[in-house]
Amino acid sequence: MQDGPAFMMLVLGRLLLGGLYVAGGIHHFFVIVPLTDAIEARGIPFAKWVLLFGSIFQIVAGTLLILGLFVTAAAFGLIVFTLTAMIMLLNFWDMQGTARESAINSWKTNMAIIGGLLIAAAGVI
Repeated sequence: MQDGPAFMMLVLGRLLLGGLYVAGGIHHFFVIVPLTDAIEARGIPFAKWVLLFGSIFQIVAGTLLILGLFVTAAAFGLIVFTLTAMIMLLNFWDMQGTARESAINSWKTNMAIIGGLLIAAAGVI
């Protein structure tokens, strides 16, 4: 068994990282129309189904991460999910001005989150 502070950091880290995806997935069900429109605008077929599957996936994988179950698989799944969503929706290479800057900042943030998922996959958290 791990000592108290290290275990609390592990639990809190998993809660925060997994919770980000659970909250995001739940939020998608409240903004289905604009997200579906954004995905369709990128030329993705079956946009609504892609959104629904992705949202359910991130809720399930985030929950597994929180619970410490299948952590490596959940983390790698969320990495693939995050990279896919970034390419589909944060196409900064097609943007100008503040929209481009915002998308680039979102890429940076998501890359840091992917870093945390890699640490989780390695079994550190």
